[in-house]
Amino acid sequence: MAAGRGGDIVSEFLSQNPHLENWVESLRGHCETNKQWHARREFVLRNMEDFPSIQPGIPSPTLDRLLSRSMVWANHVFLGCRYPQPVMDKVNEMAEGITVIEAPVRKTRDEIMGKTKRPAVSAVDADDSQSKKAKPNDTDVKAHAKSVGRPAASTFKSGPPPGAPAEHQPFFNRLYKAVAWKLVSAGGFGPNLEHFEILRSCVESCKASLACVFVPLKDIPDLPMGRTQKEGQVCELRCCTVYMGTGYGRDECAARAMASKEALKVFQGQKVTVKVCRRRFQGQDVDDLVLLDEQSRSQVFPPALSYPFQEDQ
Repeated sequence: MAAGRGGDIVSEFLSQNPHLENWVESLRGHCETNKQWHARREFVLRNMEDFPSIQPGIPSPTLDRLLSRSMVWANHVFLGCRYPQPVMDKVNEMAEGITVIEAPVRKTRDEIMGKTKRPAVSAVDADDSQSKKAKPNDTDVKAHAKSVGRPAASTFKSGPPPGAPAEHQPFFNRLYKAVAWKLVSAGGFGPNLEHFEILRSCVESCKASLACVFVPLKDIPDLPMGRTQKEGQVCELRCCTVYMGTGYGRDECAARAMASKEALKVFQGQKVTVKVCRRRFQGQDVDDLVLLDEQSRSQVFPPALSYPFQEDQ
């Protein structure tokens, strides 16, 4: 079946939605092994919400379309079938977050031949390759801000590039689904979860990473005078340059856990949206990319600890 943890998630989901269990089992193909079916079943259940017209037990063109895509994905994973690239891109996007243990590994003739003949590498390509290898994973980088003074206004761009929210929205739609399934397996959102590990694993399942920035609380400007003397660390979380949450703690681990908890709260609604919002950064008001839920409320954000839209110095 899909990864053991994935099977646990599906079992937990079906236990909470028993009316779906018999129906989804009726969709199994006669020749499917348990491993193939459990993976395809998870594909169907994860993507049902994107096909709201589907009614369990009632045949429909929409259901046929979802089942066709699930078969395309399963045939590709388990049988090595290839389809037109737009179709492959679509089903792979729909399968984000699904892990299959010991999936068959197949190589094309070109890939096999490529191993026996190594192309020449130019000096420029070699330099680029080395620089890419040297780049650390964002999750493992602790970007400590040593100084948070007030720079000249010319050091900032006008903000995120035009169209940035729309560009990032598809990724966070996928992340929303991954978080929803992860929280189902954990029994729902609560104070006793490993919030950072949940968020990190969901982000990595979507082929991205979290960026954590830590700053001592006493070094942050724009705070009330009574708080600037407190000890402790503040952590800011971003993913794909989008701000997700800020947390305070006695040390970096505690601050990161609190920031992750705040970030996960955004995923409790019906959807998440990437928007451009005004925030304070080093004494200035700047436009920033922020992940929000669908609830309308007065948006007052903590001061930004990082700003990925600065001009290069």
